[in-house]
Amino acid sequence: MESAHLKSEELIAPTPQPPYYAVIFTSVRTPGDEGYGDMAVEMETLARQQEGFLGIESARNNVGITVSYWQSEEAIKNWKANARHLFAQQQGREKWYQNYTVRVCKVERDYTF
Repeated sequence: MESAHLKSEELIAPTPQPPYYAVIFTSVRTPGDEGYGDMAVEMETLARQQEGFLGIESARNNVGITVSYWQSEEAIKNWKANARHLFAQQQGREKWYQNYTVRVCKVERDYTF
């Protein structure tokens, strides 16, 4: 489903009371798709099946920012080590990204409107 058709509350991941963890993936893409769109859908579907996954938010203009939320650092490590995710990471370095940065953060406080 395209984000333009989602309600605003569906664009923001529901998360539990802190503490929990956020992985912030900030990237600059290379030109063209080369299978990127299909892999992005597959990775989100797979991540949602991982133990400890809480939600995801993503936006892209000139820079892409995807934030995934996790119950623990162990859940993040398990996701990073997932074989299919490792393949996607390799493909990203080889053909989809000019550069990227990953930040892992502990969320200690949040509030909503």
